[in-house]
Amino acid sequence: MIFERRHIISTKDFSREEIDFILDRAGRLEPYARRGGLDLLKGHIVASLFFEPSTRTKLSFDTAVKRLGGTTIGFDSLESSSVVKGETLSDTIKIIESYADAIIIRHPREGAARMASEISGVPVINAGDGAGHHPTQTLLDLYTMRKECKKPIGDLNIAIVGDLRYGRTVHSLAYALSLYKASLSFVSPDQLRMPESIINYLKKHGVELLETPSIDDVLKDADVLYMTRIQKERFPDPSEYLKVAGSYRITAETLENVKNDMIIMHPLPRVNEIDPSVDSTIHARYFQQAFYGVPIRMAVLSLVMGKEA
Repeated sequence: MIFERRHIISTKDFSREEIDFILDRAGRLEPYARRGGLDLLKGHIVASLFFEPSTRTKLSFDTAVKRLGGTTIGFDSLESSSVVKGETLSDTIKIIESYADAIIIRHPREGAARMASEISGVPVINAGDGAGHHPTQTLLDLYTMRKECKKPIGDLNIAIVGDLRYGRTVHSLAYALSLYKASLSFVSPDQLRMPESIINYLKKHGVELLETPSIDDVLKDADVLYMTRIQKERFPDPSEYLKVAGSYRITAETLENVKNDMIIMHPLPRVNEIDPSVDSTIHARYFQQAFYGVPIRMAVLSLVMGKEA
């Protein structure tokens, strides 16, 4: 499979075979993500352009580059870039591509990563664009399911809970899971339902799905409970956010009747949707999930830069 110099913008751009190939490579690289490292990217520079705040995504990408022997340049907020002086995204990308061998970009505007890829002469990796896509998060989510669940991804019953309207993480995940034909349940307030375009896409591709406002409808049968926070920063009207804030909250007591091997995932950061009492249960996987971002991003970086692992 050819990944060299390929842009990573959306999970919709990949086949199931390509995704499995990336997951397989991440599995081979995982030991080096925990300690030590490789020299696959020795002498290479990766630009990390974060126009929007990030902790896990930025640091795991930086860690991935360094574990592969490369170096990073870039910035971690809009205020740190020349955009505050009026520079266009197009000009920023044209400048940065002359400094680096690959570009990682997170941007608050949906479609920004796609636009950057159309301008850049080096591979662009989308680290999140508004309410659009977050492909490497989806890849680490799939990797988590593959590693932590006892059944193949396609046999899982996956309940996705919370902000399904604005959550780019769950949009990307839904598209990818359609390739595996996993059973999906979407739990959200009516005003935060999964966009109709995604629902129609899933139905067209034969995905079995359920939509409900009640988390109680899905807990008993779920193999994976994928929690998300209600994203205040995505709401154009603060009063609308207040209507749905705190809609769902999982505690240790909530889990009394779930499957013993059910796992709980979360792209983080959490606010109050998962009580700290859940952290010590056999179901919690969200911290492990965050770590899996390192081998996944090592895999993606090595592939787009044409390095064998």
